[in-house]
Amino acid sequence: MKHYIVPDFNGEIIGNRIEWETAGELVYLEPYGEDAIRFRSSKSLHIDTDLNWTLLEPKEVTPRIIVEEKKAVMINGKIRAEITGDGTVSYYNQETGKQLLEEYWIDIRTSTAPLRRAREYRVTSGNQFKMSLYFKPDKKEHFYGMGQDANDCFDLKGSTVELCQKNGKCTIPFAYSTKGYGFIWNNPAIGQAEFVTNHTRWHAQCAKQIDYIVIAGNTPEEINFRYTEITGQAPMLPEWAAGFWQCKLRYETQEELLGVAREYKRRGLPISVIIIDYFHWTMQGEWKFDPEKWPDPKAMVEELNEMGIKLMVSIWPTVDPRSENYSLMKEKNYIIRNEMGVDVVFMFYGPQTYYDATYDKAQQFVWSRANENYYRYGIKNFWLDEAEPEMRPYDYPNVRMYAGNAEEVSNLYCVGYAKTFYDGLKAQGEEVCNLIRCAWLGSQRYGVVLWSGDIASNFESFRKQVKVGLNVAFCGIPWWTTDIGGFANGDPESEEFRELLVRWFQFGVFCPIFRLHGFRAPYPKRDYLDPAGYCPSGGPNEVWSFGEEAYEILTKFMFIREKIKPYLMEQMERASEMGTPVMRPLVYDFPEEEQVYEVADEYMFGPDLLVAPVIEKGAKTREVYLPAGKNWTDVKTKKKLQGGRWIQVETPLDYIPLFSCNDHDFMIYD
Repeated sequence: MKHYIVPDFNGEIIGNRIEWETAGELVYLEPYGEDAIRFRSSKSLHIDTDLNWTLLEPKEVTPRIIVEEKKAVMINGKIRAEITGDGTVSYYNQETGKQLLEEYWIDIRTSTAPLRRAREYRVTSGNQFKMSLYFKPDKKEHFYGMGQDANDCFDLKGSTVELCQKNGKCTIPFAYSTKGYGFIWNNPAIGQAEFVTNHTRWHAQCAKQIDYIVIAGNTPEEINFRYTEITGQAPMLPEWAAGFWQCKLRYETQEELLGVAREYKRRGLPISVIIIDYFHWTMQGEWKFDPEKWPDPKAMVEELNEMGIKLMVSIWPTVDPRSENYSLMKEKNYIIRNEMGVDVVFMFYGPQTYYDATYDKAQQFVWSRANENYYRYGIKNFWLDEAEPEMRPYDYPNVRMYAGNAEEVSNLYCVGYAKTFYDGLKAQGEEVCNLIRCAWLGSQRYGVVLWSGDIASNFESFRKQVKVGLNVAFCGIPWWTTDIGGFANGDPESEEFRELLVRWFQFGVFCPIFRLHGFRAPYPKRDYLDPAGYCPSGGPNEVWSFGEEAYEILTKFMFIREKIKPYLMEQMERASEMGTPVMRPLVYDFPEEEQVYEVADEYMFGPDLLVAPVIEKGAKTREVYLPAGKNWTDVKTKKKLQGGRWIQVETPLDYIPLFSCNDHDFMIYD
């Protein structure tokens, strides 16, 4: 191992690492797999090299390290990092020489206090700090990714992103830049990312060290591949999961659910999955069926299997103090706790806490209950709801998890939740495909379908969901879905809602996972604060529930989904092998064309199909941009079209605009 001190540089070279130190700060720079460099720093003068969170072990590489006068340079494939004697760090594409990132120090003077340092630390307690990291802005730079946030932003330039998990908001702290780099903020703390005009800033409310990785590449696909090497790739999607999923809030009894499944089969409609939603259980934290409403789960599963339908069952991680497992879980530290006050973080039909998904022993206990009360009946797929975990209020500093205070670690919770069921199912030799409401770095490797939470049933919400899905595509999550029609406030008797549902359903056909769910009118009276209260169902939400015109269109598109399944499974195979997203923004496939940087309402579905969903109420036409460099074919009319231009397309209610390229003949409307 090479080890030498560089006096003029304020640092030393130890093996493959550059270490820089000055009064009050220690910095490490080292490679992390191919074409990537990891930066870590701390004011405590100690870097915890075991603190990797969910990162996978990188490939071994040997970088070039060059020491110049008052500067050290690290070259690792396509990326070069430079750190000067005063501690300023910059990153470049080694092949093109283009600067990717440069830290932003403002007015560093020797005779007075600086206006701002690029790396700011403010101690909170012991060796934990509030920390901010600043980079210089570039007016021409565009950012995408960061998980799912229904903020109506596609290009994140000019926006801020809260680094936290909530219902309808999921943080995956990875950003892709059109300058040709990817940025991983490897920190599960509550914080904020700012992609604003005067700086790019990453902030953590409570952390031991700044920790991030910069990946260089010449295309988004190159960067995405390196990113998923570091965070993991999804397993291969089971073929059944590419079909239609039926769900509502909620089927209240075994007979009601079987009746719906039988009706789908009687009508000759393709259906792959039917879902039992929440409160089918005896009590939160017991993880078992209410025997009065679900008297014979084994027989239910067997009948569904005979029909070729998989059963998925909702799990909540909540634990009620009245439940049979609470006392043991409390004594064994299997639940999250409040730092002060009573251990209650959520009121939903009584006071609730959560099992501690950051603790491996708690994971094993919860799986043991799911194994006993679900898996032994043949139930192998789970809906992992409440994955943030949801809290009221979100008082992160007052919540203690096994991994640490929630302000420091709570973004990790959803990963441990997914891992609980992944590990349990894999130990039984099962393939894993579970639904989850939240994700973070690496969640994809635990076989989860991410859905976008409890969203509104209106066209504004629909428009936002398209943007959400496109940003998720940059984050390593190939399995993604929404509640078709939105979750809340949809009325099956409303003509406006029927139009919305049809348009959303068409979009759902060309999403990675095709799933109908919602809480429909007429709405029952419910008292969530009543510990003895009953959780009743909403109105109907099957494809025949919205009138004859809608039914004819919906069923037509169910069979279109069946037609495209072979193509979809080809893309899922590539996603599993290479991390390549199935659904992706035009900027992913056409990064050299600035025209597409703001196109947020159309996307590529695999490499050969452009999808332009109709997202405006009452729309009779819509504009579609066909990227340059390709010859396009209108999938319906078979008309050949030149790229690099906008076209106007008629949009009757039974039609979604689709365009193929690469001479791929999609027989969708035939």
